[in-house]
Amino acid sequence: MKSFALRSSLLLSGPLSAAIIFSAGCKQAAPAPPPPQAMPVQVSLVADSAVATTDTYVSTIKSRRSSTMQPQVDGNLTRIFVKSGDVVKAGQVLMQIDPLKQVATVQAQQGTEQQQKSTYEYNQADLARQKALFEAGVISKQAYEIAVQAAGNSRGALDSAAALTNTQRQQLAYYQIRAPFAGVVGDIPVHVGDYVSAATVLTTVDQNDDLEAYIYVPTERAAQVRTGLAVDLLDTAGNLLAHSIIDFISPQVDNGLQSVLAKASVPASTHLRNQQLVNARVTFATNQVPTVPVLAVTRIGGQSFIYVAVPKGNGYSAHLTTVNLGEPIGNIYPVKSGLKLGDRIILSGTQFLQEGMPVQPLPSQPAPHTS
Repeated sequence: MKSFALRSSLLLSGPLSAAIIFSAGCKQAAPAPPPPQAMPVQVSLVADSAVATTDTYVSTIKSRRSSTMQPQVDGNLTRIFVKSGDVVKAGQVLMQIDPLKQVATVQAQQGTEQQQKSTYEYNQADLARQKALFEAGVISKQAYEIAVQAAGNSRGALDSAAALTNTQRQQLAYYQIRAPFAGVVGDIPVHVGDYVSAATVLTTVDQNDDLEAYIYVPTERAAQVRTGLAVDLLDTAGNLLAHSIIDFISPQVDNGLQSVLAKASVPASTHLRNQQLVNARVTFATNQVPTVPVLAVTRIGGQSFIYVAVPKGNGYSAHLTTVNLGEPIGNIYPVKSGLKLGDRIILSGTQFLQEGMPVQPLPSQPAPHTS
């Protein structure tokens, strides 16, 4: 009975063993998996672009025509004809100082002048009489000369009185504060009834269509700054306000700031104001340097990397390269080191790439240039 069971076991195990051996043989003969398919990527060739060497400084906008209005006479303000922000014409009356005392002075001087005129007219008539008598031999020469002297003295006194009257009348004009030129009225810190003197600031008048930017360039840049350099005026957010050029450089160094004053004209269309602070970006030079688009740069741990499509066999593979970049200019980075002209940098799908991964470059795009 046992021998029968053994024979049955052997008969069953034979086909099963053969099936197992056949199956094992089939697995060993399976074909190798195909190589990973190359990932299509957009690439750009590293090329030279014009990159500007710039520095940015805080600049003050100043008007070439700006006046602080202070009286030349003392007195109480009786009228204020304008308000802050008014646009005024040259010669327009801004304020009035009480002129009554000066009017009285002018009137008194006019009376003195009239007296001197009467004296002069009398002496002139007397001189004519004395001359006739002298020519007739009635009076002596000495008497005639006294009449001549009296007429001359009265003429001098009249001229002096007339000049003093004119001076007092001109002084009367100082009681009206007039705009020295067309411009915009600034703050008015005084009020009607205030007593003002030559030390009192009444207001300011600024002409905002004739402005210039005051740029203080550090002495280490003094050898590079020159007239004709391009200047971009920017707001605090970096937005462009105006283009200009340096048109003046001070021959002296500011001892306190250790800087050189440079000036640049400001176009009237900028709507900038006197004493406004802006940023002035001065372009010292423009050079051709390799550049890469911003979107090609990957940052890992504060370090900059770029994937480069390098030849491998009959295709290309992705190679992660460390690069040293300059400050961004628009949508590009200047390359200091790590790449060379003609390298194919990968622009698309960088988040899916790994070192050595096969890639298929699409038609190359030229590297962007600075604007």
